[in-house]
Amino acid sequence: MSEAIRYEKDSDNIVLLTMDMPGQSANTMNEAYVKAMDETIERLEKEENLAGVVLTSAKSTFFAGGDLNDLLKIQPEQAEEFYLGTGLIKQQLRRVEQLKAPVVAAINGAALGGGFEICLATNHRIALKNPKIKIGLPEVTLGLLPGGGGVVRLTRMLGLEKALPFLLEGKQVNPEKALKAGLIDALADDQDSMIAQAKQWCKDNKSAKQPWDTRGYKIPGGTPSHPALAQKLPIIPAMLKGKTKGCYPAPEAILSAATEGLQVDFDTALKIEGRYFVSLATGQVAKNMISTFFFQLQDINKGQSRPQGIDKSACKKVGILGAGMMGAGIAYCSAMSGIDVVLKDISTENAGKGKAYSENLLKKRVSRGQMTQEKSDAVLARITATENADDLAGCDLVIEAVFEKRELKAKVTQEAEAKMLETGVMASNTSSLPITGLAEASVRPANYVGLHFFSPVDKMPLVEIICGKETSDETLARAFDYVLQIKKTPIVVNDSRGFFTSRVIGTYINQGIGMLAEGLNPQSIEVAAQSAGFPVSTLAISDELNFTTMRNISLAAKADLAAEGKELPDSPISAVLNQMIDEFGREGKLAGKGFFDYPEKGKKVLWPGLKDAFGGDKEIPFEDMQERFLFVQALETIRCFDEGVMTSIADANIGSIMGIGFPPWTGGVIQYINGYGLRNFVQRAQELAAKYGDEFTPPASLIEKAEKDETYV
Repeated sequence: MSEAIRYEKDSDNIVLLTMDMPGQSANTMNEAYVKAMDETIERLEKEENLAGVVLTSAKSTFFAGGDLNDLLKIQPEQAEEFYLGTGLIKQQLRRVEQLKAPVVAAINGAALGGGFEICLATNHRIALKNPKIKIGLPEVTLGLLPGGGGVVRLTRMLGLEKALPFLLEGKQVNPEKALKAGLIDALADDQDSMIAQAKQWCKDNKSAKQPWDTRGYKIPGGTPSHPALAQKLPIIPAMLKGKTKGCYPAPEAILSAATEGLQVDFDTALKIEGRYFVSLATGQVAKNMISTFFFQLQDINKGQSRPQGIDKSACKKVGILGAGMMGAGIAYCSAMSGIDVVLKDISTENAGKGKAYSENLLKKRVSRGQMTQEKSDAVLARITATENADDLAGCDLVIEAVFEKRELKAKVTQEAEAKMLETGVMASNTSSLPITGLAEASVRPANYVGLHFFSPVDKMPLVEIICGKETSDETLARAFDYVLQIKKTPIVVNDSRGFFTSRVIGTYINQGIGMLAEGLNPQSIEVAAQSAGFPVSTLAISDELNFTTMRNISLAAKADLAAEGKELPDSPISAVLNQMIDEFGREGKLAGKGFFDYPEKGKKVLWPGLKDAFGGDKEIPFEDMQERFLFVQALETIRCFDEGVMTSIADANIGSIMGIGFPPWTGGVIQYINGYGLRNFVQRAQELAAKYGDEFTPPASLIEKAEKDETYV
């Protein structure tokens, strides 16, 4: 008998199965699991007086799901073989739910994906009353669908309407919410009582059957042919297309598998689900998303880019200089993580407004039942709003979040360093100014680092850590630890103007404004960006950033280059911005008018004057427009690697998606190149360069890699 599943029968003829995959921290659906489960089911089927089965885990999680390493290797030509393999897992779970005895899942930890599919194949589900446990089917977030019968069982159990949010959004819920949603049937206080409760349920429900195996069972809400559901169904694909822009095959496959599966018998529905699963698993989008959102994100959070050999640290008191949107957001995230915060501005009144930002966010959490009033009060009490620099005494980290002016940043840095701990870290939240230059104002440049947050800070998951020339490894490690402490994802880059994220997103913005200058239709420009999968279209994001700010950044870059004896030539982009600001008095969203108009009531609309100002009758292939947005950012990323600004593929991929909105279906800027195929990418880049300019000329390093048939790893 395999060690992967322990088999213990008690005096009541109830078998306790404990999953415990040797040599792994979590149970997964690998070859060893399939073999062990097959042996276990065969033994259960031979038990003459079987009174019940309780399935639990010896790991801290219940079951982690499929082995994603195996999934990455599957190619389209292996589709049939892979389909047969997944069919074996489905057959096993079908045999489990058809045992001549009740089966109970005793969920002691996270049951996600394949783990929860195992639970769905049992007659009764009990989970520990632990808010940290997550239950759900998140496969869609990796470009997949539940391939072990999850679509078929959940839709039959809850009905199509109630099941779809868990399938299409990949919602993960704690046990109490899972109970309310009908995903599980009961809660238990601890492991022993849960097992006892499970065994008792077996005794009380000797003839338990799955509802879909019971004669006359009706699916909640009816099948797709039911008039009430049939009226709603045509709306769902349109809503889905509006969200996915056709870039994500998984939600569409899930909807198809769910609706088709409900119109046939159970076993046929499993086959339908299996075919859709294989089509996704062998496709490029799933491989992109698995590589980045699972493996690379794990590597980042495990500290791949953190200097080794330095003890982990915890920030106790952080000072934040500037109580505007950025500073207020950093204060909120820090206080929520248990850190004492000194929020300083030029007046206590201004600092108080920054603290009020946290107060408003906390009120919303309390009103939604996400936090108690007592905890809310405790979080708010951690924030001290002040105009007095003396209050920075004892801070082991200070983050300046003032305006992008060197002189101002130098002034507040020197003021803070005189008061904070001498061993503390001084950080700048600049989005573009080189850290090495800003560190010249510091008396301890080795302790100076960039911490580039994204707005709104409470929602955006990324922080870009920028190392100046003198930033020490210890400072980098402490900055990295702080970012994890406030539950953000850190990426690490080396110093340059614009660093990585601002520099790369700048190419996206410039491409859109450049297309406008070329005379392309502004509506087509925006639709091309959206249909490529960008969450915010290029002219819209330009409005968000503000034209005057963009012009000031360009002027600062010009001045810096002039000081180095270099020249930054005027560009069509600068000409468009100058015309928008100086001729039309349109400066962006903050001013109430930019490329878009912002009516008091209703949605923003493109300014009708754009076509008269810049033309709009020129046409180029729509695919060219989409790929210009994607290629220009990917190519700029390669240049960042060539210049040593970036050193980690994972940081580039995650940073591009979480920081600047590169389409998640691509897996990020570098994974996009890998997925496209380096030879094909180089050839296409050269085509774009011949038609649209040198920014699409592939760097020599990329060409060399393509010629060797290598990929970026």
